[in-house]
Amino acid sequence: MHVPDGFINAPVSAVAGVVAAGAVAVSLRGARRELDERTAPLAGLVAAFVFAVQMLNFPVAAGTSGHLLGGALAAILVGPWTGVLCISVVLLMQGVLFADGGLTALGVNIDVMGVVTVVVAYALFRGLVLVLPRTRRSVTAASFVAALVSVPAAAVAFTLVYAVGGTTDVPVGKVLTAMVGVHVLIGIGEAVITMLTVGAVLAVRPDLVHGARGLTAPLKLRVDGELVDAAPAAPAAPAQGSPKKLWIGGVVTALVLAGFVSFYASASPDGLEKVAADQGIDAKAEQYEHATADSPLADYGVRGVDAERLSGGLAGVIGVGTTLAVGTGVFLVVRRRRAAAPESA
Repeated sequence: MHVPDGFINAPVSAVAGVVAAGAVAVSLRGARRELDERTAPLAGLVAAFVFAVQMLNFPVAAGTSGHLLGGALAAILVGPWTGVLCISVVLLMQGVLFADGGLTALGVNIDVMGVVTVVVAYALFRGLVLVLPRTRRSVTAASFVAALVSVPAAAVAFTLVYAVGGTTDVPVGKVLTAMVGVHVLIGIGEAVITMLTVGAVLAVRPDLVHGARGLTAPLKLRVDGELVDAAPAAPAAPAQGSPKKLWIGGVVTALVLAGFVSFYASASPDGLEKVAADQGIDAKAEQYEHATADSPLADYGVRGVDAERLSGGLAGVIGVGTTLAVGTGVFLVVRRRRAAAPESA
């Protein structure tokens, strides 16, 4: 759902950029409360993993594909504030290095793909885990529903932005119907990917899943015929050791997905591209050349490498590595600022 340059006019794009900048600034402050020495590197991994999986377009209908947006996954794994930052890092890397998503539309993309998906998904997720049994199965089920709803919610958000600042005269009702219809289907794929990933991390390191914290009911002991809460157990994190194995496994998985599996991704246009072509939303987009169209990695290929499989694989590996480095750097700085805050207070 990467919005290119030319879909939204300059004034609305500028306002969206201001809103996105504000959301990122607020998220930087909020992320200080979510990140610690264990989770900061994992947040960088989440950003890299989202980048990798977004390269895997899957077919959803005749001539249409979809890909992970990642807001729900990031919010559940590392927290909503950090989740917004993860998606923002991914979108920035895609726009600057790979000419994917317009730079003038970067604010729109962060608002729609980052802020809206995270807010909708995490609010729904938290509501569900409060009413469902306090089990890991409930967390994975809630992640499925939250991810499913977040994608059509993003489609609605784009339609609202288009209604205010669209550069073509297409009835908003047609755009809304088409966008929501196809993105409900994409949402199913998003939900499956999110559920499987959250479930996999829960199986090996539940203490590192932000959305699963505090869900374990206290142990009950029978004393003199009455049930009472047992004394709190020692913190689980130290006992489970360093998350290094999870981090290494996640990095290897992301590299394999981006460097190899991505070659087999669907070549059909994604939901927004298909709707834009069918409804005429992209009528004026051809007038705009992407600011980084001359990037050596534009269109997810390495310039000068003629073999298509090798070119795409190398681009994917470079993208994962760059996103991992930038994301981890950002989150480590945020964590250090958190650690320094009490001293400066």
